[in-house]
Amino acid sequence: MPQDPSTAHYVLLKDALEQHRSGRLEEAAQRYRQILVSDPGHADCLHLLGMVAFQRGDAEQAVELIRRAIAIHSTAASYYSNLGNVLQTQEKMAEAEACYRRALELRPDQAEVHVNLGNILKAQGAVDAALDSYRSARSLNPALAEARVAESTTLLLQGEFGTGWEGFDARWRTREYDTRPRNYPQPRWRGERIASGRVLIWGEQGVGDEVMFTGLLRDVLAVGNECVLDCDARLKPLFARSFPGVEVVSGYDPELLPGMEIAAHLPSGSLPGLFRRKLEDFANTASPYLIADEAKVKRLRARYDDGHTLIGIAWHSNNKTSGHRRSIELARLAPLFAQTGVRWVSLQYGDPIAQHAQANAAGAPLIIDAEVDQLADLDGFAAQVAAMDLVVTIDNSTAHMAAALGVQTWTMLPFAPDWRWLLAREDSPWYPTMRLFRQREPGQWKPVLEQLQTALASNFPRP
Repeated sequence: MPQDPSTAHYVLLKDALEQHRSGRLEEAAQRYRQILVSDPGHADCLHLLGMVAFQRGDAEQAVELIRRAIAIHSTAASYYSNLGNVLQTQEKMAEAEACYRRALELRPDQAEVHVNLGNILKAQGAVDAALDSYRSARSLNPALAEARVAESTTLLLQGEFGTGWEGFDARWRTREYDTRPRNYPQPRWRGERIASGRVLIWGEQGVGDEVMFTGLLRDVLAVGNECVLDCDARLKPLFARSFPGVEVVSGYDPELLPGMEIAAHLPSGSLPGLFRRKLEDFANTASPYLIADEAKVKRLRARYDDGHTLIGIAWHSNNKTSGHRRSIELARLAPLFAQTGVRWVSLQYGDPIAQHAQANAAGAPLIIDAEVDQLADLDGFAAQVAAMDLVVTIDNSTAHMAAALGVQTWTMLPFAPDWRWLLAREDSPWYPTMRLFRQREPGQWKPVLEQLQTALASNFPRP
């Protein structure tokens, strides 16, 4: 940010910026405030102090400070862009969109702002306009991975699988991708039959993603290759039982696990790009493809069974990016609990004591089984899910687990769903036993719950 070195504040501001970039937010804030004491109209300091507030979790203060900066300096594109970022976290989509558009009026060459605008448009259901924004970003900066992945996942959302998967590999270059790439000496597998050796498929992203992508493991085997599957350690017992012809490991390291004859490797999220390039390819999806421990299933079924239909339910996601949009308060599910002839079982991960308190406060008649830890013991959780007649869940790992086990699964989706759920469909090509219940407007769960009530009454009529 250009500053006149002759000003009294130059050294102090330079130091504040160094503190800010280093993550020492309190020290930076103190210096910004020092400058503002003698120069209350210092727009850059107001803006930067707003960004400190945002980084510390105070979005309201951030908005107030950045708006004050804009009132003083109304042509600073970065102020509008950052204000849009803050407003987006507050779900103020229309206001955020206006900020991004103003930033682009002032500086149309900002590729990152085009991506942010695209994200806002997609969240509001304007998918084609979002694609235009992502493509504008790519034309300005072809190397910007965030633009490439955003375009890719939006095409996948539209069911354009052939072109959508082409940009999906750029995920490894984005700043916020949760999985680190693995640079094994072996080549990347391209879907071919290998003359000797085995193909290593290694898991990425979260548990739900690993479960979903593992549904394509039989496609790998159908090519005629032997396979090693590297997965989250909690999934090993379940995957080993489900794929008896596959060696299942966790944390593959060629130095720690020598002699495995790995000839090629591939992250599991790249499997659809080989085997699901058009909608017709999903006919190869097996259901179920995961097998729970039958003895555990019978034991849990006997524990819960009182002659009523057993329905498992999950309502919360901790996903740091979109969990708040996917989740629904337990108390809002009360209309579902009015269905007679049903016994409800919590499939929600979390502290059972806290869940009991939450259920009591919501008047939710849930069985909360403290012996099943949905996070620590995924094989036990799979057995609990498999013991259900039906699973009703938000978009979280429970949805993937239930559908992969072949359990009838009803999934509640937010207005702007994740790419894998496509648009408008009531079914999922990934999972034959899944039915989708979608929000019609952002944040509006009431119509979804009304749909679910009708479906429950139709499928499980009153005795």
